[in-house]
Amino acid sequence: MQLKDYTKEFKYNWQLAAPVMLGMLGHSFVSFVDNVMVGQLGTAELAAVSLGNSFMFIAMSLGIGFSTAITPLTAEADAEQNFKSGKSAFKHGLFLCTVLGVLLFLLVFFAKPLMYYMKQPDEVVALAIPYLDLVAFSLIPLIVFQAFKQFSDGMSMTRYPMYATLLGNIANVVLNYVLIFGKFGFPELGIVGAAYGTLASRFIMVWFIWYLLKGKEKSKAFVTHIKIFVLDTLMLKKIINLGMPSAMQMFFEVAIFTAAIWLSGTLGKNPQAANQIALNLSSMTFMVAMGLSVAAMIRVGNQKGLQKYFELRRIAFSIFLFGILFAISFAILFFSFKNQLPKLYVDFKDFKNLVDNTEVVSIASKLLIAAAIFQISDSVQVIMLGALRGLQDVKIPTLITFISYWLVGFPVSWFLGKEDAYGSFGIWLGLLAGLTTAAILLYIRFNYLTKKLILSNN
Repeated sequence: MQLKDYTKEFKYNWQLAAPVMLGMLGHSFVSFVDNVMVGQLGTAELAAVSLGNSFMFIAMSLGIGFSTAITPLTAEADAEQNFKSGKSAFKHGLFLCTVLGVLLFLLVFFAKPLMYYMKQPDEVVALAIPYLDLVAFSLIPLIVFQAFKQFSDGMSMTRYPMYATLLGNIANVVLNYVLIFGKFGFPELGIVGAAYGTLASRFIMVWFIWYLLKGKEKSKAFVTHIKIFVLDTLMLKKIINLGMPSAMQMFFEVAIFTAAIWLSGTLGKNPQAANQIALNLSSMTFMVAMGLSVAAMIRVGNQKGLQKYFELRRIAFSIFLFGILFAISFAILFFSFKNQLPKLYVDFKDFKNLVDNTEVVSIASKLLIAAAIFQISDSVQVIMLGALRGLQDVKIPTLITFISYWLVGFPVSWFLGKEDAYGSFGIWLGLLAGLTTAAILLYIRFNYLTKKLILSNN
């Protein structure tokens, strides 16, 4: 097969992936704005948001990972033009996501005391707890939004979640500015103001995506007249069987990045703040790969519904190639601007905290070298996961992610991340090891399954 057989798919892949990327980049951009605004208050406040969000990342990974079960089922039903099956997948997915959102809120809310046992700086914990109270409640609208988003993606209507996310982001930025710094007569709430902004914006996103989908002919019948408590046990089991392994896949990956936050916290508030900067920057480039992962899930799900397995493999590899090209570009960007990018997060005019801020930037610039190197691994592993979800293959990939991140990556982070070893940079070498292992093993799995499908269909 020639290169043009893959590159000719780039345009449609981009049309599907770009709205998802922009929506996800919007999430990261809000986190970026939060960090920049909170960073003006001081390094302790920045570390507190990092610590609070580390609990949120774990809960969000379970909720968002679970919700991805809706996309391949909807994409398959859409290709088969089976309305009943598509509406059933969405309704049951929405019900399960709502229940999961409530459970995750309760889990995070009651897990707060763990902060006192994690060897984190006392001033950071004191600031993080009131922030986490409000942000934890925002998990409920966020996971409900994810159900609508994954349904919309499965219908190849990827623009509408993007519009809802952008509106939510605008609301978040405005509310953050007003409430963090006490503008226009509002009280100055500091990092608790950032939490209020996040909570309000997530309710706005749910309302707006429902409003958009209700207004479109293709999706109106799916999102109206939903008998949410009339449930089919078989469909519930199908979504749970797809959703739980997908949730665990995302959990294993996010948990190792969260462990990096906690490990860096044991080194002090400055390494933790630096870790937050590098993590926020690398998460923005990861969202581009996530957009392509969703495109892979949709297109592989469509081709599976049509039983065109040779096309399925060709299309998946075109997305894979597209992702590598993006990853190389981001790696070059991080290498080239590793000293400049961290300076966006701290205030060098604040002479009181100048020594702390200088140290934070110095550590973060080193971490961006590791982030640059793992761009390709990160891109490959997440696109391969999306393609495998499109095939509805979730159990073996879950095992692969566990082995990669927790049997390979975490031990490296633990041993090399100690103060008398490589410190923060050692923690990120563990992330690099985990992502690279996952990329290789998931690629082997996808390659094996697609060849098997093509052979069995001939």
